[in-house]
Amino acid sequence: MNPTPEGLLLPGAQPPRLLLVDDQPANIHALHQVFVGSGCRLLMATHGEQALALCRERLPDLVLLDMCMPGLGGIEVCARLKAEPATRDIPVIFITALQDEANETRALDAGAVDFIVKPFNPRVVRARVRTHLTLKAQADQLRRLALVDGLTGVYNRRHFDEQFVLEWRRAQREGSTLSLLIADIDHFKAYNDRFGHQAGDDCLRRVAQQLQAGLRRPGDLVARWGGEEFACVLPRTEAVGARHLARLLETSVRALALEHPDSPLGVVTLSLGVATAQPQLVHDADALFARADAQLYRAKSEGRARACSEEG
Repeated sequence: MNPTPEGLLLPGAQPPRLLLVDDQPANIHALHQVFVGSGCRLLMATHGEQALALCRERLPDLVLLDMCMPGLGGIEVCARLKAEPATRDIPVIFITALQDEANETRALDAGAVDFIVKPFNPRVVRARVRTHLTLKAQADQLRRLALVDGLTGVYNRRHFDEQFVLEWRRAQREGSTLSLLIADIDHFKAYNDRFGHQAGDDCLRRVAQQLQAGLRRPGDLVARWGGEEFACVLPRTEAVGARHLARLLETSVRALALEHPDSPLGVVTLSLGVATAQPQLVHDADALFARADAQLYRAKSEGRARACSEEG
């Protein structure tokens, strides 16, 4: 009996992504049948390297993993997932015909959250998957709260720093470009002095929300960098695209029309610095920040309320 369409969906959550990993197509098909109609999005892999690649690229919510596979075995796959920051929080459930205590211990020591023996009961598999999806959703929520700036609702600097390192390494592997924006609210001290800190906090929130709304791709990320400064990391973005986005963000913040009598334009504005690198060729990540910061300084020195980059 298949679960109802809501069977594995958590209230208010997006459909979870499950990765099914087994070198035998018949076993993949049997697992697939367990989740038909569950509302889950199913990914499939028939060997360890493919499973690792899918986890890095698609970040499934849970992996159902066979232990015995040719080449890269299940234990090694699990250990590698747990060793990488981007994938270490993905729960792994082993599904295997090896039912001795030693193999179960090996699986748990490698980082698995559960161990199911074949032949399996579909209801037991669904129940355990739902349990671990629920636990992961709760853990994700706690992590999210720890990584979000309490005032503005965008990510904090700690999370930005972690994600920037991950995106830099991804760009190195792919040979792709990575762009960085640093934005600063113009004459913010004067705004605070005139209207008070409560109005200043509201201004920060409005600007942060506008920046967040302006990032259209899932991989783009904005964070409060500190004080009235924000940073955006843009994976797989060429210089021309980053420069165009920076100008759109500057225009959108100006369009909020937040009154600022001490600003030359009479409204709150942003200055932005833009820099782009190809990490495979340039190995100094700090240099990208220095270049973006230099362009922010240039924007300030040229009159503020503008985006500057090395290309124009």
